[in-house]
Amino acid sequence: MLQFSKYQGLGNDFIIIDNRHGQLPAVTVNPDPIWVQQLCDRHFGIGADGLILALPGGLDFELEMRIFNADGSEAEMCGNGIRCLAQFLADSSGENTSCCWVVKTLAGLIRPSVQPNGQILVDMGLPSLEPQQVPTTLNRGPAGLPQGELVIHGTKLNIAVVGMGNPHAIIPVNDLDKIDFERWAHALESHPVFPARTNVHFLKVHAINRLQIRVWERGAGPTLACGTGACATLVAAVLLGLATNKADVMLPGGILNVSWPDRNSSVLMSGPAVAVFDGLLTPDLVSTTRDGLTSRITATDKNLLTGELAR
Repeated sequence: MLQFSKYQGLGNDFIIIDNRHGQLPAVTVNPDPIWVQQLCDRHFGIGADGLILALPGGLDFELEMRIFNADGSEAEMCGNGIRCLAQFLADSSGENTSCCWVVKTLAGLIRPSVQPNGQILVDMGLPSLEPQQVPTTLNRGPAGLPQGELVIHGTKLNIAVVGMGNPHAIIPVNDLDKIDFERWAHALESHPVFPARTNVHFLKVHAINRLQIRVWERGAGPTLACGTGACATLVAAVLLGLATNKADVMLPGGILNVSWPDRNSSVLMSGPAVAVFDGLLTPDLVSTTRDGLTSRITATDKNLLTGELAR
């Protein structure tokens, strides 16, 4: 049996597998995309927006986080995901306040901490504003970040781009209910100007300190929240003259508090993370292929997933 936990941050939900001691099968180090897809499938699997692996630490970090989207692709970072991981670590240790960790990600070292009020504060690092860092082929515009106009299904959209360890396209609009959200977002995710694809966020400014976005995540589609997206949105809104350096970002699943103290500072994000349940995968589900590196399952294996409610 392989134990897992499921957590959610504003409805953005993740399967967490703890392999910090390196004792689990190789599938929990280099997972096969098919296996990830099956785990995240909401009809035949556990159901989640992504899979998080907690892996052994090193000299300058306590653990490594690898995160995989529901389509099996690996993401560089995830703001909601790392909050969920931090809450999982706090729950596992029994220390639910004043905890802080240094976590290695593909986006660098990230430092989440549990606050006295139970919220998870994350130093998300500096935003990337150079096109090649995002990456995007859009040029840096007058606002100091990559900008451009793209025609999507016959409609001209003004795009601002920010990297938060992963790419984000932000599109200010007047009415979030009147946009062709899924068609536009799907087309933008894989548009040629984004060589590594992109997350997409449509932005409505309610006030200079109150922003609202609809979220399309790369490799997952529409989700209830995106932590790196909320951070990227605030940075873009500040540079476009639409917001102050601290704002509530309203997402379909709730509110994140985001601040960018100055243009030489890290972006800070604060929000909740909640345990949903613990469960077990049967041994057959995690059997490895002959190369010993990956795991594959077939359609007939889908009924092997089991979950035991624990929380």
